[in-house]
Amino acid sequence: MEHELAQELNRVLEDTTPGALLSAMGRRLYFPKGIIAQGAEAKQFSSLADGTLGIAVKQKTPLMLPALGKQLPGMNAGEIVAYAPTAGLPVLRDIWAAEIRRKNPALGNSAISLPVVTPGLTAGVSILGDLFLDEGQTLMAANPSWDNYILMAEARHNARLRPVDMFNEAGIDLSALGAALSEEAQKTGFVRIILNFPHNPTGYSPTVGEAKEICGILRGIAEKGAKVLVICDDAYFGLRFEEDVEPQSLFAYLADIHENVLAAKVDGATKEDFAWGMRCGFVTFGGKNLSGAHYDALIKKTMAVIRSTISCSSTVVQNLLQKMYSAPGDTLQKEKTAYRDIIEARYKKVRALVDAKKTHPLLQPMPFNSGYFMSFKCKNIDAESLRQKLLYGYGVGTIAINEQTLRVAFSALDDEDINEVYTAIYRAAEELAG
Repeated sequence: MEHELAQELNRVLEDTTPGALLSAMGRRLYFPKGIIAQGAEAKQFSSLADGTLGIAVKQKTPLMLPALGKQLPGMNAGEIVAYAPTAGLPVLRDIWAAEIRRKNPALGNSAISLPVVTPGLTAGVSILGDLFLDEGQTLMAANPSWDNYILMAEARHNARLRPVDMFNEAGIDLSALGAALSEEAQKTGFVRIILNFPHNPTGYSPTVGEAKEICGILRGIAEKGAKVLVICDDAYFGLRFEEDVEPQSLFAYLADIHENVLAAKVDGATKEDFAWGMRCGFVTFGGKNLSGAHYDALIKKTMAVIRSTISCSSTVVQNLLQKMYSAPGDTLQKEKTAYRDIIEARYKKVRALVDAKKTHPLLQPMPFNSGYFMSFKCKNIDAESLRQKLLYGYGVGTIAINEQTLRVAFSALDDEDINEVYTAIYRAAEELAG
């Protein structure tokens, strides 16, 4: 039975694509007018004292152990140990919303939601699964894909992760993608797909032309009546190493493409700002003709997932990032460019090495042009056997994504080690083949 607050949100979303896509859990979710909501109201209006939240204060300031405070001398207790709002610090959300528009000018004046802060991008994808994926339904993803997708779709939701063979030797296999999407739409009337660019594990991003074609395929599916959810997993956004790679997120083109398309952008500081363990991500929604009331309902349901699982994201992390993003001048962008250039230099070394062995009989590099990774398609040898031989025979760590795919994170290889690592990969493959 749906709570009356859930019913209110569902009525707001009635006759919209997000409303049609909601899972049974998504329909049940609501943000309660309980401790958090009442505490937020008290924070705004309590002039004498605030006895709402479960914290301890002295002189209206949160108590903080000096042993902790001295680790972060530039921050006060409220910035370190107080609770953050469920959806995240308002200033940080505004900063990230502005950054999305700056990095994706194709958005133009399209209305999108205010980003909601999540504890990392994995949490963002998982939240969208809670909202939009039911038992027995299908989530489509590229084959191969990040192994967490199948864990979230199948183990958490008892849904099906449908692999799509959307890569060929040249790049995106648009025919295969279009056929898979059309088949799913005709069978169910719905398409739920996650597009991860730069892609993990292949390290490929669509070219400008491919991006336009992908969006055209999705628009065509929507025009025929299917309801479409596109999750743009933009974890490695901005790390493109070839001129023809599309510089913007597909979210920029999908957020206002058709009334039957709901685009959800999952991004954050994790990879973009070299802050992996700080676990700060964002979820942002975009859909043609969605109003502020619609976005507010989606945000409240997103907050309901957060409130019912992790309560809120780390206050100290959000404040650290907010301070970094708010610093005057262009120092941050210069620092990011310097680190991005390090990864690009490694990409170019790897590119030259594998291009020199394009016709190798055992290892075929999958297309790659961006991000942290590249992958080999193993021919006549097993990827797991190759992984073990590299690890125990050569001291080189790699990942066997499946029986045919070996992933190498060149981002994690120091420049002076790249030649030796790739020499070992080819040699180990040849030794396995005898």
